[in-house]
Amino acid sequence: MNFFKKIFGSSESASDEEHESEYAGTPAPNSHLSLDEQFIFNFKKNGGKFLYCENNQEAAEQFENILEENDWFESEVLCYEPALFHLLDENKLFYIAPSKPKFLLASCENLIADEGSILFSSKQIRQNKPNELPANIVILATTSQILPMKSDGLSAIKRKYDRDIPTNITTIKYFEKAKEEDFTQYGSVAKNLYLLLLEDL
Repeated sequence: MNFFKKIFGSSESASDEEHESEYAGTPAPNSHLSLDEQFIFNFKKNGGKFLYCENNQEAAEQFENILEENDWFESEVLCYEPALFHLLDENKLFYIAPSKPKFLLASCENLIADEGSILFSSKQIRQNKPNELPANIVILATTSQILPMKSDGLSAIKRKYDRDIPTNITTIKYFEKAKEEDFTQYGSVAKNLYLLLLEDL
C-alpha cells in the first residue's frame, strides 16, 4: 500500500497528532478516496487514534509509547491471543486472569472502511460484549485487513474459518463520547481505542 509510504514517509512512524492536518480538509467519505484513505478518514472521525507501523519493531515501539503515555506499565491487561503475549511479557504486564484490566490488547478480523470500524469475533474477545470490555483498547492490525464494507468482513470471516466460524461477531465504531446528543450512537459504548496499523502489502 504505497499510500502509507507516500503520506508518512519510509523512515518515520506517525501518530495522528503529527498528521492531523493531512485529513483536516478531506472530503466526505463517499467521494473518490482510496480504500485505505476512506478507512483512516472515518476511523479518525469516529475518534480513533491511529499509529502507522512499517514493521514489527516499530509496532513494539509504538506499543511502548502508548503504555508510557497512559502510565500502563506493570498493569493488568485483558488479552486472549497467545500470539500477542510477547508484547505483554516484554513490558511486564499481567494478563493471567486479570481482575481489573486497564486495557484490552487484541488483533481483529478486519477494518471496515465505509464506517471506520473494527470487526471482532470470539477469536479476539471471546463472548464479551463491547460494554463488558475495558474502556481502553489497543488493536494490532495490518493494512491487508482493510475491507470496503461490513458485508465484505463477514464474507472474509466465512472464507477464513470455513466450517469453524467464530461466534460473537461484532464491530466497535465509536472511540470517543459524542459531544452532542447523537441518535446514531444510541446503545453503543465509546472506547478509547489505539490502532497500531502494520504495513503488510
